[in-house]
Amino acid sequence: MELKSDALLLRACDWGENDKVITLLTADRGKLTAGIKGVKKAGAKLRFAAQPFCFAEYVLAARGGRNIVVSASLYDGFFPLRENLNAYYAAACVAEACDKLVLEGMESGSFLVAAVTALKEFCGGDISFALVKFLCRALACAGYPVRAERCPSCGEALSGRMRFDMTDGSFGCEGCGAGVPASESTYRAVRAALSSEGGYDGEGCVRALRLLRAYFSYQTENDLPALGEYLTLLRDEQIP
Repeated sequence: MELKSDALLLRACDWGENDKVITLLTADRGKLTAGIKGVKKAGAKLRFAAQPFCFAEYVLAARGGRNIVVSASLYDGFFPLRENLNAYYAAACVAEACDKLVLEGMESGSFLVAAVTALKEFCGGDISFALVKFLCRALACAGYPVRAERCPSCGEALSGRMRFDMTDGSFGCEGCGAGVPASESTYRAVRAALSSEGGYDGEGCVRALRLLRAYFSYQTENDLPALGEYLTLLRDEQIP
């Protein structure tokens, strides 16, 4: 019996001399693991289907107690990501986050849409802001939404110095809010990512990514090393 599903490749590892084992993100079956044979050979027909960030229709067959890829039809390989190191690490963060948030067998169409949308935006847009948007969407899909509205305690509009509560993912006034210190630029970047309201700047996006990495770790007890590498690249670019 064959299984056909639109899927995004999250990771791949070597399996034997010429094969790989890949992890796929699907809309209705969560993560799937499958073997894909012969793809390390030059000119292999399915070589593209084992490449990073491949988005394709995969056809799997159960053989010997495991899934094997028997064919694939490419939708998008997101090839520009390989030409921009920042974009590549941002895309690696997307794959890493999905791998850690999505379980086998769970409904995950919202994750797939968010991931594919982010990869498209990385190919020709504001990479940092697109990554902030993706992380906010992915965390919400996983049940850890971020809120950037009025102060949840006093109801006042937020500006200036404030705090971010790692427990419930909300920004609050410095005086009545609980949590870690947060800047207004961080708040504006997250608010723009969540609602498309207000402006943001590059430094605000960087600060937002640092905060979202900490929030992700707090809620899931998992880190995002690829996001750390992305932030390091941005920092190194600013050093004369």
